[in-house]
Amino acid sequence: MKITEYLNNNKTIFSFEILPPQKGAHISEIYDTIDPLMEFNPKYINVTYHREEIVYKKHPGGLLEPQTVRKRPGTVGISASIMHKYKVDVVPHIICGGFSKEETENALIDLHFLGINNLLLVRGDADKTTRKFISEPNGHSHANELIQQVTNMNNGIYLDEELLNSTPTDFTIGVAGYPEKHNEAPNMDSDIRFLKNKVDAGADYIVTQMFFDNTKYFSFLEKCRNAGINVPIIPGIKPISIKEHLNILPQTFHIDLPEALVKEAEKCKNNADVRKLGVEWAIVQSKELLQNKVPVIHYFSMGKSDNIRQIAESVF
Repeated sequence: MKITEYLNNNKTIFSFEILPPQKGAHISEIYDTIDPLMEFNPKYINVTYHREEIVYKKHPGGLLEPQTVRKRPGTVGISASIMHKYKVDVVPHIICGGFSKEETENALIDLHFLGINNLLLVRGDADKTTRKFISEPNGHSHANELIQQVTNMNNGIYLDEELLNSTPTDFTIGVAGYPEKHNEAPNMDSDIRFLKNKVDAGADYIVTQMFFDNTKYFSFLEKCRNAGINVPIIPGIKPISIKEHLNILPQTFHIDLPEALVKEAEKCKNNADVRKLGVEWAIVQSKELLQNKVPVIHYFSMGKSDNIRQIAESVF
């Protein structure tokens, strides 16, 4: 079923996102994350995609040899396994970084063959070694280009222009939005304009980056509507779980943490207390979003689901 069909329901939906396990791990790790959350009737589950990373192997004598490693492969396979095991729709992420247009097309063909027709399209993060996003040769530099490729396939247009009687795909397209501005955008107005370009290119809905102050989401929603962005905008929520998140999350995701949350986290004696605080804060956020009849509340599990379960028990 298309995600957009679920979003036409008047009832707020529960959904969550998982990360593929590290290379060499068993898929049971994913099932252990998903199992406790299925009683809350998620209509779909997102599965993230990850680009290659450069790691350095140290040789005798101190020489460092760079090696390219894909630490979290398996998004397509995991998506198929989840759909088969749980009879629930999946939303695999497709990213620009680390993939050529042909590799992207092949992944999309595999998903189409599997009957997976919902996607979240994102540019992806910059290479950790260069701190700058560099596209692959014959790859995409921006999410807009990726959206265009998927839209073309939905119209039966593949990279090989000589294909005859090609089968159109039927993908629904989600994209990312940033209530506190993408870190590379010069200002919020520009970021909203870039987002509208993605919607105009074919995006059907938007999922936000995590935020900890609901006023940021409501302000973002208003700005989007004023700019003519009328597709559903799904709020993304992540509970803090360790004290280090006070530094890690702002640095990694370029977001602000409310001072009230920071002060309470600083009082916590250990990470168990921080995790409890994170659940309580996310419950308050979720209930307010629920009262405002958002289409979905989407949770970033980051590989752990016990705290998401506690939130869902109180909200759904």
